[in-house]
Amino acid sequence: MARALVDIRILQREYLLAISRALTAELELPDLLRIILKASVEFVSGRAGMIALAEPGSETLRVAAIYGIPPHLVDYFAPLVQGLPYHEGTEDEANRELMRRLKQVADKADLGLTQVLRLPLVSRGEVIGLIYVFQSGSYYFVEDAQSLLRSFAEQAAIAVRNAQLYQQINKEKQRLDAILEQSADGVMILDPDLRVKVFNKALSHMTGWTAEEAIGRHHNEVIDWQALKTDSDLDDALDDGWPLPGAAHIYVEGDIRRPHNERHVEADGAVISLGITYAPLVDENGRMADIIANVRDLTRYREEESLQKTFISVVSHELKTPVSIIKGYAGTLRRQDANWSREIMDESLSVIEEEADQLTDLIDNLLETSRVQAGTFSLEISEEVVLPRLAASVARKFRTQTDKHTIELNFPPDYPSVMGDERRLKQVLNNLVSNAIKYTPDGGEIRMSGAVHSRYVTVSVSDAGIGIPEHEKPRIFQQFSRLDNALSRKTEGTGLGLFLSKAIVEAHNGRIWFNTNDDGPGTTFTFSIPRG
Repeated sequence: MARALVDIRILQREYLLAISRALTAELELPDLLRIILKASVEFVSGRAGMIALAEPGSETLRVAAIYGIPPHLVDYFAPLVQGLPYHEGTEDEANRELMRRLKQVADKADLGLTQVLRLPLVSRGEVIGLIYVFQSGSYYFVEDAQSLLRSFAEQAAIAVRNAQLYQQINKEKQRLDAILEQSADGVMILDPDLRVKVFNKALSHMTGWTAEEAIGRHHNEVIDWQALKTDSDLDDALDDGWPLPGAAHIYVEGDIRRPHNERHVEADGAVISLGITYAPLVDENGRMADIIANVRDLTRYREEESLQKTFISVVSHELKTPVSIIKGYAGTLRRQDANWSREIMDESLSVIEEEADQLTDLIDNLLETSRVQAGTFSLEISEEVVLPRLAASVARKFRTQTDKHTIELNFPPDYPSVMGDERRLKQVLNNLVSNAIKYTPDGGEIRMSGAVHSRYVTVSVSDAGIGIPEHEKPRIFQQFSRLDNALSRKTEGTGLGLFLSKAIVEAHNGRIWFNTNDDGPGTTFTFSIPRG
C-alpha cells in the first residue's frame, strides 16, 4: 500500500514537471489557460474546471477558460465568480458560501457537480485569477488535493503573468505598427548596416517601392539620390562619425527617381523631391541599434516654389510692358518742343487707354486667381444670360483688333438663355477668342458656335492654329501654363486665361474641354452650362 502511494506521488511529480515545462514554453494566453485548466482537473481526477481572470485594476473577474463545461452553460456559473473575492485566511467561510452557490448552479446546469476547489493565481502578491476544479456524483477530492494544486497554481500564476505581459507587449507592438503604417508621413527603419527593416504605406506611395520590395534592401538602393539640395547625405554623416554622443538628427533633402514597374501605380519612373530626417536609436551601451527615418514628400512644395518664381517672372514682364508703353506715350505727349496734331493726340491717347485696359485686365486676372486659390471665388448670378449676344459682343471687340482673322458666329435660333454671371461668362469667351487669335499667327477663321442639349448648352471656339502638342495637353488648364514653343515665347500673356476660364465654368456647374479639329489644323475649346 505504501509502495503504491509512493508510486502515485512519483507519477504526480513527473506529471507536474512535464506540465511545468509546457507552461514555460507557451506564451499565447488562451492556449496556456487551456493547459493549466486541463492539468488542474486531471491532477486531482476532477470532473470539470474553470479559470476566471481579474480585470486589470479591479477585483472583477471574467471567465477566461472552461473544461468539461458546455459553453452554453457558462453563464450559470456567474454566481461562483461574482461577489465572492478571494482573501487569504477567510477561505473557510468563503468555501461554505461557494458550496451553497454550487448547489444552485448544479440544479440549473444539471451537470451533477457536487464539490468545488478554488485556488488563487497569485503573482507578486496580487490575485490575478482563480482556478475552479469541480467534482461530480459521490466522488470526493483526495485529502491533499488542495495542497497538491497550490504549488502548481503558483507556477501557473507566473506563466499566466508572463503570457499577459507578452500579450500586452504584442498588442502595443501591433498598435505601434498600425500607427506607423497609417501615418501620413513616410517612415523607414534601418538596421546598423542600413538595411530596410520597416517601410510604411505612405512611403510606398511616395517612392513607388512596395514594402515587400524595399524590406531587406540597402538604403541607397531604395533612396537613390539623383540630386542633393543639402551639403551631405546619410553616408557622409556616417563617415564623419555620426551619431556622436548627444548627436542631433540629420536632415537630407534632394530628388530621387521612382522605379518603373507597371504592377505598381506609383512606380512611374517620375522624379520626386524628398526631405528625410534621420534619428539614431542607440542601445544601453551607446551603440546604434537602428536608424529611424521620417520622410516628407516635398514635390508639391517645390512645384509651388517654382510656380511662385514663374508668377514673379510673368507678372513683372506683363506689367512692365503696358507700363512702359503708357509712360513712353505720355512722355512724348508732354514734350514742350512739339506741337502735336489732334489726330496724333487722339491716336496716342487711344494707345494709352488700350494699354491701361490691358493693365486692368491683367490685375483683374491676378485678383481672380488669388480668389480661386483662397476659395473666395463667387458668382453674381443673373436671371437671364444670352450667350449668343455675349458672343456677338466679343466678336465685335476682336474684329477691330485684327485684320488677319475672320470671326464667325453660328448659334441655332432656339438657343435658350441660361442663369449665370454675365460678366464672368463674357470673360471666358474673351479668353478663348484671345487665345485662338494668338495661336493662329498666319490668320484664318475663328468660329464661335453653340449647341443645345436636353440638360445643358455648349459654346465652342474653334481656330485653325498651331494646335496643342500631346505632351502639353495634361497641363493646359494649369495656372501660368503656356505652350512651350517659339510662338508662345513671342506672344504676350500670363497663362492665367484658361485657368480662370475653367474655374468660372466649373463654378457654374459646367465643364470645359478641348480637342484637336478633325477637319483640319487647330483646336476647339468647348464649355457647357446647365440649362435653367
